[in-house]
Amino acid sequence: MKHHLIPRVIAKLTIPGILLFALYVQFHGDYGPGGGFQAGVIFGAGFILYGLVFGLENLRKVAPPQIVTAFIAVGVLLYGGVGVVSQILGANYLDYDVLSAVDHDGQHLGILLVELGVGITVAAVMMTIFMTFAGRLR
Repeated sequence: MKHHLIPRVIAKLTIPGILLFALYVQFHGDYGPGGGFQAGVIFGAGFILYGLVFGLENLRKVAPPQIVTAFIAVGVLLYGGVGVVSQILGANYLDYDVLSAVDHDGQHLGILLVELGVGITVAAVMMTIFMTFAGRLR
C-alpha cells in the first residue's frame, strides 16, 4: 500500500474534514436536518475511508476493535439511559421535559443525548461491520 501516494495524501486532507462535518451534523441535528444516524454514518465512513486507504491493520491501531465494540454498548446505554432517567424522575420513557426545570431546556438536553447515543452506536456498528468483513480472509 505504500505505492499509493495520491490516495494517501487526499485521504489525509479529507478525513479530518469528514469527521468535522459529522460533528456538525450531529450537533446541528436538533435545529435542522441531520442528527445521530446521519452523523454516525458520516463518522463511520471517515474511519472506513482510513481503513481502505491505509490498510486494516492501521485502522485497528487507530480504532481497536475492543474499544469500537465498547462504543456500541455505550451508545445504546446512553440512548436507553435517557429514557430510564426520565422514568425515574416520574415521566414517561423518553419524555424529556423532566430533565430540566425548564421544559424547553429538558427537551433540548434529552434529544441531544439521545441523538448522541444513536450517532455513537451507528458509527461503531459501521466500523465493526467493515473490520469484520475486511478481515475475514485472515
